Amino acid sequence: MIQYDDFMRALAERKKIVYKYLYREEFSSRFHPQHIRDAIYAYMDNGGKSLRPAALMFACGAVGGDERKAVPAAAAIEIFHTWTLVHDDIIDRDSKRRGGPTVHEAFRQRAIREFGYSEEDAAHYGLSIAILAGDMQQGWAVSILTKLAEQEGIDPRIPLYLIKDAEMRVLSLLIDGEMRDVQFSKTNIHDVSEEDVLDMLSKKTGVLYEFAGKAGAMIGLNTPDPDHPLAAAVSAFAADCGAAFQLQDDILGVVGDEEALGKPVGSDIREGKRTTIALQAYRNGNREQRELLMSVLGNPNADAKQLKKAAELMRELGGIDYTANLAKRHIERALGRLEALPPSEYRDLLHFWADYMIQRTF
Repeated sequence: MIQYDDFMRALAERKKIVYKYLYREEFSSRFHPQHIRDAIYAYMDNGGKSLRPAALMFACGAVGGDERKAVPAAAAIEIFHTWTLVHDDIIDRDSKRRGGPTVHEAFRQRAIREFGYSEEDAAHYGLSIAILAGDMQQGWAVSILTKLAEQEGIDPRIPLYLIKDAEMRVLSLLIDGEMRDVQFSKTNIHDVSEEDVLDMLSKKTGVLYEFAGKAGAMIGLNTPDPDHPLAAAVSAFAADCGAAFQLQDDILGVVGDEEALGKPVGSDIREGKRTTIALQAYRNGNREQRELLMSVLGNPNADAKQLKKAAELMRELGGIDYTANLAKRHIERALGRLEALPPSEYRDLLHFWADYMIQRTF
């Protein structure tokens, strides 16, 4: 059986392979001027877990394929995920990611330091750099998928399908989920259901995990058919895991350790995110508790003391435990999907990967 140290070593090995690929001179030499290059690589320079690339490579091996042939796709999904983070940080007005400043914040600071810009002009410069870097990352991710056929001998119909799927279905669902997340934060909490929230997070987060599982299986099977039984099983497995990941992320965003997370704790509360945590806490609270919760939820000026009180209230009213149980149920359903795969070390790695999604603390 796979142990924790084995899994973390396997995760680190895949990340090293993927990052080595992404830092190749053939790619990095194309990004100009220097500020754009620095912005494109900023979040990779600061690290990351690379859960999606690892899932893709494990999925490839689990259906009997050679995971080395899947490296371009694993690299593509890492950079695709990265551009969504860059743009999401703008939308959420976050200033910290992976222990350092977000891209738009980093280049706001650099504009002041290097160019002497005013605060207003520097803020606009930072946003401009982040938008352009994200645009470039998205195009880069798509172009890397062509390497599957050009360099790895994969049936060309597979990268063609993956490009179309990523740029139409996946992207439209991601944006749908992101838009709902933004809109829900300004919607009366009475008018947002748990089903609304779960649908939103399955689109905002689950769909890219689902794509990772499906892509890895299709490459491993060398089939252009996304409905192949094994590809469909891994795809559904990864989708459930992605939803569980976001539920755990919501928990950590309220009660996690900011230093370990590398990003602000409490920003979801300030933004007024309609998470299952907030909905359950509100549902269980009395009038006084609801009023206190809503005085902080969505208040951009909430101070640390108010955020702490709101977090304590969410825990006290059962929001944290309820959401943890939801995540656990998603993982239990996901693990059942793995029964379609033949026994192997790769299937064991996927099993551990699923458990890790809700056991992680950062």
